[in-house]
Amino acid sequence: MTELRKRGAGGPGGGDPDSAENISDKEADGEEKLGLPSEGEGDLEGDCKADTPDVPPSSDNTPQCLNKALEGLSSRWKNWWIRGILSVTMIIGFFLIIYLGPLMLIFVVMSVQIKCFQEIITIGYRVYHSYELPWFRTLSWYFLICVNYFFYGETVADYFGALVQREEPLQFLVRYHRFISFALYLAGFCMFVLSLVKKHYRLQFYMFAWTHVTLLIVVTQSHLVIQNLFEGMIWFIVPISIVICNDIMAYLFGFFFGRTPLIKLSPKKTWEGFIGGFFSTVVFGFIFAYLLSQYQYFVCPVEYNSETNRFAVGCEPSDLFVMQEYTLPAVAQNILRWKTVNLYPFQIHSIALSTFGSLIGPFGGFFASGFKRAFKIKDFADTIPGHGGIMDRFDCQYLMATFVHVYIASFIRGPNPSKVLQQLLVLQPEQQLSIFNTLRNHLREKGMLPPAVLEQ
Repeated sequence: MTELRKRGAGGPGGGDPDSAENISDKEADGEEKLGLPSEGEGDLEGDCKADTPDVPPSSDNTPQCLNKALEGLSSRWKNWWIRGILSVTMIIGFFLIIYLGPLMLIFVVMSVQIKCFQEIITIGYRVYHSYELPWFRTLSWYFLICVNYFFYGETVADYFGALVQREEPLQFLVRYHRFISFALYLAGFCMFVLSLVKKHYRLQFYMFAWTHVTLLIVVTQSHLVIQNLFEGMIWFIVPISIVICNDIMAYLFGFFFGRTPLIKLSPKKTWEGFIGGFFSTVVFGFIFAYLLSQYQYFVCPVEYNSETNRFAVGCEPSDLFVMQEYTLPAVAQNILRWKTVNLYPFQIHSIALSTFGSLIGPFGGFFASGFKRAFKIKDFADTIPGHGGIMDRFDCQYLMATFVHVYIASFIRGPNPSKVLQQLLVLQPEQQLSIFNTLRNHLREKGMLPPAVLEQ
């Protein structure tokens, strides 16, 4: 097809070198140099090595002391011990961060988000590096800053109303937050259009889409993680722990009992690991939910205290975290010889969270596996020995975070008094007084105001 177009352009009457057909030829030539399939080539992935650009393989950065201690083991068992030791280390670090409080958790989520974004963008940069596309990396990071400014600005407006009311510069930023966010994005959009270079149009639009899909997958969902955290640390800790447990137990069941392949995208995944991980995770989630539901530190919403300039975690626990008695079905009564059981309602919700994390959550990992196979790489990076990059560890976490956010909004959350109060504090005094009078009249009609208040 390309050859026919070239002949047509060179035939009688010549042709405009900048015509649409010739530009298409130049873009096709660029794609052939890059190794992307053109018209007429085979559609099957892997038919030709040139179908996928070469990406340098990840290097092994396992600590020398570990390599030396495990040098007598086979590669299978060596990898098992490396993954196990690093997993225990990361779990200990995770609980240490929880101990340091909500603010540290927010910083960790931001750091993980930036690292995941960097890993995915670096893959694109390596693939298209030979073309030296103008401003690609600069614009990618610029868009990351813009999107974070938008999301975290929304968070400040929702949860830090008292602080905003006290600081005049913040009042201006909050009032015009969305306009400023749009203006910043628009500036990046214009810079991208100005950076377009002849012969590389299509590749530049590929990378524009690459950056925006990465922002959608990483930044948007990491923002949901922080939203879940403000609902109560238990909504942050339990879902993350469920995914970690499922990952570990599926690996252990697959390692020792795995015989039946589960999916072609991940040849090492087995049905035995998948099923064993499911049952183990449901049991773990149920017990872990019981333990955390007993402490206000975990179940109370995270609120900003303007007097101490710190996050406060203290409240009267909602009914979700108050022990209740449930009557068992007749079948369960005959088996267990119990008529009733005492449970926290959140334990019942934990079953739904564990089920999603075990049955649907792994598809986030399968999606990541397909992405890596498309570019013939083993891992997103080599940050964590035996595990790969940060994105390799958080591919299921982001999907889980989105589910938890939707689950809370659909089945748990009612009106949030703290959030409403923060929004009221940003209003003008006249608006606040009007709302106060309306609320007072409403409560008076319901007979809920004490006599002292009515006399006033």
